[in-house]
Amino acid sequence: MGLVLVGSGFQGAEGARAFFVFGDSLVDNGNNNYLATTARADAPPYGIDYPTRRPTGRFSNGYNIPDFISQELGSESTLPYLSPELTGRRLLVGANFASAGIGILNDTGIQFVNIIRIFRQLEYFQEYQRRVSGLIGSARTKRLVNGALILITLGGNDFVNNYYLVPYSARSRQFALPDYVKYLISEYKKILRKLYDIGGRRVLVTGTGPLGCVPAELAMRSRNGQCSAELQRAASLFNPQLVQMLAQLNRELGSDVFIGANTQQMHNDFVNNPRAYGFITSKVACCGQGSYNGLGLCTVASNLCPNRDEYAFWDPFHPSEKANKLIVQQIMSGTTKYMYPMNLTTILALDSTPK
Repeated sequence: MGLVLVGSGFQGAEGARAFFVFGDSLVDNGNNNYLATTARADAPPYGIDYPTRRPTGRFSNGYNIPDFISQELGSESTLPYLSPELTGRRLLVGANFASAGIGILNDTGIQFVNIIRIFRQLEYFQEYQRRVSGLIGSARTKRLVNGALILITLGGNDFVNNYYLVPYSARSRQFALPDYVKYLISEYKKILRKLYDIGGRRVLVTGTGPLGCVPAELAMRSRNGQCSAELQRAASLFNPQLVQMLAQLNRELGSDVFIGANTQQMHNDFVNNPRAYGFITSKVACCGQGSYNGLGLCTVASNLCPNRDEYAFWDPFHPSEKANKLIVQQIMSGTTKYMYPMNLTTILALDSTPK
């Protein structure tokens, strides 16, 4: 039976491009459901606009960024790596290793206890490759992984859930902000280099959003609805240095392996002019409590807006499904203002031409 399975059952499944996802809650689609942690989105009203109308572990009212990228690839959504359903043919679609709460640094998100830190995510990716080799052999697994699209989203939590988590945090006593950003970038470079070493050849790397403008920060730090200047400064230091580091890595590798997605600019567009994108507000979260619905968690007891498509933010930290869709549209077709050195449509076209 095993031989027949390898010989025929998996032949067609390799046709679509595999997709792998690493990172934090912006891209987690349910790994934390399987962990003893408070960083989870497995209770209503999360998932209220998902096709099943049920919470999935995505920090969204519906689809998140990886879901929309999967749709653009013509593929089903990747399953969380910890899902018991991720077996057989479904392994060949790819996998999502992301875990809410993590950062570039190991000490980011320690308050969430059991989360899958980034180096553990990379270990799981190697384990995944061994599992797939058992199904289709190592040569075909290597082709599948080298030919895959990879998305990685890290960095926001290193500020929000580390440096600025409490006044005089350990990291803020250790580093002035510009030095902390340099340290983060140097550590991130090691992570990306490791991702390349274990097979990643097309990697979309998103920057942070406008950290000081999310409803949670407006509720805690804002005077009269202005974005928090300090967190905005952090994002504006981090994102340009991230792009420089990606360009340097690509030069070292002699290939455009790493593609930068300027998610700060993508968010800024609808933060600064929500009505142009069909939103009534980019300050108030759809689900939450307190000022700007920015305090506490999104729960059944929270205020809940009736029309999620009118809100740029779903909960105190995360974009709404509609905002996620707009971000992916820019990833697909944005100019170099948003995507550097090229957008995903160009990448897919380049990679589909016979070499």
